[in-house]
Amino acid sequence: MKKQADSKSHIFYRITTLIVIVFILISCDPFTTTAPKTILEQTSEPVKSTPFPPIALFQSSHLNPLDTPHTYVEDTCQYIRNKWHPLNAKPGTVVMIIKLDEINLYDLSRIMEQLRDQGFQAINMQQFLAFIERNVKIPPRSVLIIQDDSHSAGDFKKFRVYWEKWGWPVVNGWVSDPKTPEYLWQENITLENEGWVDHQAQGVIPGTVLSDDSSKVVISREIKGSLSAFAERYAKKPIAFIWPGGGFGQRPVEAARQLGFQLGFTTNARGPVMYNWVPLASEFDPARPAYIPEGSINDPLMTLPRYTPDQIIDAIDLVRMTGNEATAYAEANKAAEFNYYNMVCKPTRGPIPVP
Repeated sequence: MKKQADSKSHIFYRITTLIVIVFILISCDPFTTTAPKTILEQTSEPVKSTPFPPIALFQSSHLNPLDTPHTYVEDTCQYIRNKWHPLNAKPGTVVMIIKLDEINLYDLSRIMEQLRDQGFQAINMQQFLAFIERNVKIPPRSVLIIQDDSHSAGDFKKFRVYWEKWGWPVVNGWVSDPKTPEYLWQENITLENEGWVDHQAQGVIPGTVLSDDSSKVVISREIKGSLSAFAERYAKKPIAFIWPGGGFGQRPVEAARQLGFQLGFTTNARGPVMYNWVPLASEFDPARPAYIPEGSINDPLMTLPRYTPDQIIDAIDLVRMTGNEATAYAEANKAAEFNYYNMVCKPTRGPIPVP
């Protein structure tokens, strides 16, 4: 009996000792209760793509309340690198896209002089694409001038004076109508070859307005037909589609993308654009019934806004102020973006170059 008692005592002693040891180990490494880590704290290894943005997106007080800025660069690391690269456009660089057609010489002169006086310089479509996609350097206040529809060489005289005085080019939304007279083709081919008129696509049959109700045949005719005509006549592939009559939709946008178009322009005057910043609306506005909501299409570069002639003068100063405010906002948040880049992006992308 004594042996049995000793055996039980020994087992009890061993179990008690084991419990004490476990308790001591737990006491030496206490559990902690902390708040969930931020994106910066969670990232112990470099990632290829991260959610945008690391800080709040710039919001302009000069936009209509229903028009909000949309981004399109998915890779935050690439966005920050492009934004702050010393050889690229400075943060706050703004582009005012304007539609100039059916305008008299007095109003045209007034608009062009106002733009010039407030520090704007005109760019062509290739410059605009490089800026909007990669933030390639352009003038801090730029204007993209687009004249809709096909025109004779005589009609371009009103723009030639600004090309000769200031070097300002103009973009023409060319309608590749099969009934176009040969002389009109030849005049515009000459203008294209001179280098200051940049023809871009605006459909095939005059008066056609595309929408999601358009048939597949009509959409193909207008978009693919433009490519064929440009290849034959201008020996180039247009990069932009000027939506005829301002009409567009999800299906036409997708078709244009599939056929290689990189830009699309509406007649919605939402505001100016900046790198990775395009104002769009996702709901119908009764106060502006002609404006088609484009936000749900989720392709800002194919639904870019334009100011019409009657809106330009009043908008110039607002565009300038928007650019100034965006510059100040970028500078105020520069340190945060650099910290994010250095922690998340630098291990795989390398440092942002310095001047």
